[in-house]
Amino acid sequence: MKRVLIICLAVMLTTSLMAQMGKRFPSERKVMKDPKTGVELVFLTSKSGTGDSKIYQTHNQWTSDGKWVIFRSDRVKGEAMAVNEETGDIVQVTEGGFTGMLCVARKSMNLYHMRSVKDKAGKLTGMQVVEVNLGRLLADSEAGKLKKKKAYERICGTIPADMCSEGDMALDGSEEFVYFRLDKEYAATMPIKEPVAPNFGPRNMGAGPGGIGKMDLATGKAEPVVAVHFKVGHIQGNPWHPGEVIFCWETGGKAPQRTWIVNADGSGLRPIYRETEHDWVTHEAVITADELVIALLGHRPVSKEGGEAEGLESFAFSNDWGPAGTKEYPTGIAVVNMRTRELTMVGQVEGDNFWHVAGSQDGHWVAGDDFARELWLIDRHTNERILLTAGHKTTARDHVHPTFKPDGTEIEIQSAMLSDDGRSMNICIVRLPQNLIDRYNNK
Repeated sequence: MKRVLIICLAVMLTTSLMAQMGKRFPSERKVMKDPKTGVELVFLTSKSGTGDSKIYQTHNQWTSDGKWVIFRSDRVKGEAMAVNEETGDIVQVTEGGFTGMLCVARKSMNLYHMRSVKDKAGKLTGMQVVEVNLGRLLADSEAGKLKKKKAYERICGTIPADMCSEGDMALDGSEEFVYFRLDKEYAATMPIKEPVAPNFGPRNMGAGPGGIGKMDLATGKAEPVVAVHFKVGHIQGNPWHPGEVIFCWETGGKAPQRTWIVNADGSGLRPIYRETEHDWVTHEAVITADELVIALLGHRPVSKEGGEAEGLESFAFSNDWGPAGTKEYPTGIAVVNMRTRELTMVGQVEGDNFWHVAGSQDGHWVAGDDFARELWLIDRHTNERILLTAGHKTTARDHVHPTFKPDGTEIEIQSAMLSDDGRSMNICIVRLPQNLIDRYNNK
């Protein structure tokens, strides 16, 4: 009996150490030239079966010092990792699990995430918002002087389960509070101006109501911001305009009206780009103080008869997506000015379609991946289209998902190019050629 107890204690201790914040993993960093374009690729992770994936392209990926990239991984199940761009060192940065979106601060060395809280019976009682002091954690990890997680982690507050039961979250530009999705039942108790929408499209998603809430990171106070007549998808804070929230109507495909904006006090709710029935808008991302980049998909065949594409039913809440997503109308990467509401078409890839889009905050470049998992760069001043890298296999459910580094010199993607199984994704940095970096920086 005594021997069994000793073994159990040893297993518990080993498991605890394996899952400790600050645990370090050997570098997997590999530098190579893209076989097709010659552009430098830096694979910050390169193993198969580690469950790596980048944060969604709407969110910041780099720590405020520009040295570390935060990503999701199964090296320790359910925990997040940081990888140093120069050394390749990998460090575990959460402990006790996280759920939903990882929010990396731009003004401090902090990481914010949610963690579900359950009672003894396993029932969800709330969603904790957690702050991780990455500066202290990474320094102690490098020095080999790790402390317990309470030295690096602060519980900002707990959102009641009836208000929020999932982890999609965004950091406000002030970095003083976070936004989160309200549960459908909670949103239904709030005033909504429009009639509640039913499901839209063949995936039977998008029905309302939905809404957004916020939490003060200093006090832990959670409160609603707005309720809307549809299902809320991804949420973003505008890093340059505190108190401004960008979000979408999520249907799993074409939405009746994809992009929306509202103020943190609930005022100013409106569509950003007022799309027509022919527009298939997706993967919006805030790229400058006043601009949102979107993809207008053109992936469906144009009707040879000149009417709606063959086999499509009526547009209005039909069993299909309606007459949207063909190249009979303008498609490609577009930039919307959130102040003037003007839309500018930037470019489309020939014979294919841009899918996930990003932009540099200096206003010079946009980037997009296409259905072939290639990554393209477009000069916003000349509309020159440049293939950066190709051959990035991904799973059917995940994609390249480009995000610019704040200084505009690199783009982070996820890729299975080096994976033995052709499916396991790794974290990859695509470095813009120096001549492109110098194109506007020297003027």
